Amino acid sequence: MNLRLLLCALFSGGHVLLEGVPGTGKTKTVRTLAQLLGGNFNRIQFTPDLLPSDITGSMIYNLHENVFETIKGPIFTNILLADEINRTPAKTQAALLEAMEEKQVTIQGETYQLPDVFFVVATQNPIEFEGTYPLPEAQQDRFLFKLIIDFPPFDDEKNVLKQNLLKTNMKENTEPLVNLEQFIQMQQAIHEVTISDQVLDYMMRIVYETRQSERIRYGASTRAAIAIGKAARAWAFMEQRDYVTPDDVKIVAKPALRHRIHLAPHIELEGASVDYVIEELVGSIPVPR
Repeated sequence: MNLRLLLCALFSGGHVLLEGVPGTGKTKTVRTLAQLLGGNFNRIQFTPDLLPSDITGSMIYNLHENVFETIKGPIFTNILLADEINRTPAKTQAALLEAMEEKQVTIQGETYQLPDVFFVVATQNPIEFEGTYPLPEAQQDRFLFKLIIDFPPFDDEKNVLKQNLLKTNMKENTEPLVNLEQFIQMQQAIHEVTISDQVLDYMMRIVYETRQSERIRYGASTRAAIAIGKAARAWAFMEQRDYVTPDDVKIVAKPALRHRIHLAPHIELEGASVDYVIEELVGSIPVPR
């Protein structure tokens, strides 16, 4: 399911925050996705001493030609993996904000456009907090989805172990399934997927109830409603339908909301999870027919 949701976010033109323990294949998954897309892939290892210019780029003086040159950073790519994004301070994390929201980067007052296909996947470790910097709310809200990566089932993990140890069916490079032009055409086709007024009302009711619930301290923003709408359209497209159903909305609601709402203190003390509260809230809203 997480792999399909990752594809859904890519089709939607959104970005993904991956949370999971080390060694569960997050980097491998994103790298393979870039290869299947036929696009460029860059990985940035976030560390406490990383500077914003290490991400976006900078200007240097060319002694040979007696001019300043712009050196573009690794953010100029199709798929960017921001590995362990919470290892770096908020100042450096904020270097991604303009790129994620407006698909552009400003270097020394000059604005440069990013590629039409630009997808950020950021990872963070949920079990190690020493030396980390929690993502600001504005940064988290730029991510379409937050996906939780858990350990695979026993048989699947055994198969991964077998393939790695015996080197069977292990390929370093994967042949592209589509090129970037074809992918852009697919993204444009998603805009033709229709959403009825009843389904729009259903989406808005879910977001509205996050602001009214006594179990939620801070509800979801309008950007959250837009994220659910875009993701539901992409999911319907992946299901080979030209219309969105309430079931599509239910599938994408949890990953689109879990990083955008905050539980009330008494609910946190009771040990309830954000996912559980979202499931209860969505289940309490009448489904349009």
